[in-house]
Formats: sequence, C-alpha cells, structure tokens
Amino acid sequence: MALASLTASAQFGAQRGNPIVPSVAAEAEDFKPAITNQENKQFPAVNSKRQVRAQITAPQATFVGLDIAGKIYEMTKDENGVWTGTSEPQDEGFHYYQLNIDGANVPDPNSLYYYGASRWGSGIEIPSDDQDFWQVKNVPQGTMSEVFYWSTYTEQMRRCHVYLPHEYFTNPTKKYPVMYLQHGM
Repeated sequence: MALASLTASAQFGAQRGNPIVPSVAAEAEDFKPAITNQENKQFPAVNSKRQVRAQITAPQATFVGLDIAGKIYEMTKDENGVWTGTSEPQDEGFHYYQLNIDGANVPDPNSLYYYGASRWGSGIEIPSDDQDFWQVKNVPQGTMSEVFYWSTYTEQMRRCHVYLPHEYFTNPTKKYPVMYLQHGM
C-alpha cells in the first residue's frame, strides 16, 4: 500500500510540476470553514495557525493532493473514501488552490470559483490578524455613486465615482474634504 502510494505520488506530482509533500499535522484543531466556501460547506477550513484543511469524497481515487502555494500536500483516505489533508501555515490573504485527483488538476467543489491566471479555479482566504479593521461594521454608511459627465477636454462622456458621507444630504451647509483618485494611464 505504501509503495503504491509513493508510486502514485511520484507519477502524479511529476505531471503537475509542484513537489508532493506529506500532509502535515495540525498545529491547532480550531478549524473553521473558510469565508470563500460554497454555502453550507465545512471544507476547506482554516485554523488559527493559518493551516488549510481540505476534504473531498473520491472513493475510487488512488491519489488526492491539496495543491496550494507551490506544494501538493498528499491527502489520506478513510474507510468511506473521504480524503483529508492539511497544509503547512499559509501567508495571510487570498490564495488560488486546486485538488489533484489521480493526476487531474480540478477545482475544489466546496470552494467558490475565482478567475485568475487565465482560468477559473478554487480560492481560499487566509484571515489576517487585523481583519476586523477591514470588515463592514454596523455604523452609518455613506453612498457610492457612478456619475457620467461631458468632458470638454476629451469631447466625450466620462465616468467617475463619488463617495458621499452618510450625513451629506441632511447637513447641506457642512464642508467636506475632497480626495481625487485617478487610475494610472
């Protein structure tokens, strides 16, 4: 069995180009479903040490690997044909990943799909320690509007986006600072 697994690992890893490494032990068992999962899916999951755990049912498969951040983590199969694997800690932020099933690179059906590197694939968000700063909070929110205007300089319609603070329309005499952002050309 171990020889067959090593042979399959070498065969399928060589096709992909990324090195195959054993699935690692979890540094903490506090895994939570990733925010990038399909609705009501428990995997992939991320723990407080930023490790990723993936799981998929593939009873006929002879090899399944979690391919993330340049490594393929060999997953193990239980008696029900469910494969589970855990990665090393990942950097904070968004990562594309895929599963390798018997040499075929496939998106994880438990993840939402994202477009990058000229293809659709699975993605996972590794939360950062300061993620609360970026979260939408229950505070008064302003509005963002798309505004079209005629440019006498380019002699065509142009578009801009305008953010207005939440009290803008209720306090018309208040002066607000202006910030202009322009996309590089």
